[in-house]
Amino acid sequence: SSKRRIMYLLWPLLFLHVSAARLSLFDDRLKQPKQVGRVRLVGDLPSSGRVEVYHDGQWGTVCDDGWDLAEAQVVCRQLGFPGAKSVTLGGRYGEGSGSIWLDDMNCKGSESSLSDCSFKGWGVTDCTHKEDAGVVCETGTNITSNRQFSVDNSLGLSDDLGLLFDSGNGCDFKINIKDNSKESELTFCVHSMILMFYPELNITKDSRTLTVDVSQTCHPHVSAFLRYLYARQIDVSITSAQCLHQLAFTFGVKKLMEDVGRVFTLLIPEDNTFHTQVSMFEYGVRTGDLVLQENVLQYLSWNCEFLISSPVWSTISFHMMDALLRRSDLVVKDEAFLLEALERWIQNKGDEISSDQQASLLNLIRFLLIPVDKLYGMQFSSSVLHWNHEKLYLTGLLRGFQFNALPFSKIRKQIYNMSSEYLPRIYTGDEWSVILNATTVKYPRNRPTYSYGYTIGYNYNRGYGQNRIQSRIQTFSTPAHPSALYREQNVQWQAQVLLNNQECSNYGISCTSFPVARLYGYGNQNMYASTIRYNNRLILTCKNENNIFHVQDFKNDMAVIPNNSSMGLPNPCPDDYSFRFVVRPEYI
Repeated sequence: SSKRRIMYLLWPLLFLHVSAARLSLFDDRLKQPKQVGRVRLVGDLPSSGRVEVYHDGQWGTVCDDGWDLAEAQVVCRQLGFPGAKSVTLGGRYGEGSGSIWLDDMNCKGSESSLSDCSFKGWGVTDCTHKEDAGVVCETGTNITSNRQFSVDNSLGLSDDLGLLFDSGNGCDFKINIKDNSKESELTFCVHSMILMFYPELNITKDSRTLTVDVSQTCHPHVSAFLRYLYARQIDVSITSAQCLHQLAFTFGVKKLMEDVGRVFTLLIPEDNTFHTQVSMFEYGVRTGDLVLQENVLQYLSWNCEFLISSPVWSTISFHMMDALLRRSDLVVKDEAFLLEALERWIQNKGDEISSDQQASLLNLIRFLLIPVDKLYGMQFSSSVLHWNHEKLYLTGLLRGFQFNALPFSKIRKQIYNMSSEYLPRIYTGDEWSVILNATTVKYPRNRPTYSYGYTIGYNYNRGYGQNRIQSRIQTFSTPAHPSALYREQNVQWQAQVLLNNQECSNYGISCTSFPVARLYGYGNQNMYASTIRYNNRLILTCKNENNIFHVQDFKNDMAVIPNNSSMGLPNPCPDDYSFRFVVRPEYI
């Protein structure tokens, strides 16, 4: 499309002009008062209860995944208590309502607020309110006689500081904005005390002037950026995001870099040629934006098979290839497919990468998980690459055959020492996955499947006829594990897509949102419970464009489909996508 061609041409210039429209959701979040990130306890006592956090104009809960004493300590100290006594799980203080803002929390215990800890992302969760987290805080020995109350009149301070910038009253520091390729120059008078909040600028009490090189294209946005240094508020549009991100990088304002970088994620699914995504990643590397790098890598990992098939594959850099191969969320047919793609990439690069770099990438291939028949065929390859790295390939083959021939008890210790080699990626070969479409059920070839009658799809605007329900159910079988020892030992699975409470009730389960996917094993699965666990995945794919926009893990056999606002990436096809159920066995 013309839009994608424009994006492809402009990204290398690092100036993106897609739409002049404001990004309302992002703007609203940046305009939130400083109350964002505050916490409260909902319960009978002020020192204990369900933890709720304020974000995007409303209070929401915290999932108890990863919830431990370190997280409780941060909450309790943030509320003014000496510390935490204990944590509570499973909605002990009652189930909340509305959004679940935080999931998979990982605090060190020293953070000043809960939102400073590591977590999935605001609203990104696979939990229900049955998993709302709570805390019990220490109250001290004499809390009734020494109780403190917070008086906070700071909400208007941001506006006042913005007006101070606008007026220029009392300014004592000049910032000169230049463009090396032009004669254009801007001068702003600001307050040195404000700049001292940003140590990257190295402003001292004796400093009076700062000169910064900024492309003329970004000059119209400099004033709004400098005002942000005062007020911590700014309006961001897709047309201004690139410049504001570059200015934040230049001035060392990392928080703004991260926030503006999230705007870029809205563009990630837009380009099926992958030119935009690769340029975004390289830009993120140059500016040190780890959030942008991770968002791009996650999308490319999910769409790895499509990326490999595109012309862009041969052009990606060494460090991008290295970053991709280290991930376990790559969605590919199997590990042999990935190895073949890497070999083609190395051959196309020729002398651009050294022999040591080639070896470092080949060592990231998980030879143990290559299907044994393909592993066997590799030993007869006569390619130059195999000869140049003969020892590496032979070692991979040997360990692969050991993995397929030896019982788990013999290789348990090696698994602990080299765990990543044993972890499967998301393999979508017919042997391990099944697809349920919105309108049809696709049956993989050469694999026993058991359909429930009809293949008429569900229409969201019509009723819930039994034939439509049956089209969203499929039973299939997989090997118990990729090892050849388990090839003939099958596990039976049933994949379902449920759309309302009545359907959930028919199967004796409780559902809190829709649609919801269910994948459960039966029959022989329990025989391997002490050795094998199943870390299964649900993949959501746009049917018309083969665009994977979300990958969800199953919890207690269920995968709740998040709504568009809580997904890490926007859903480009909200009414026309398919469900792929992927079985991922791994040794415990």
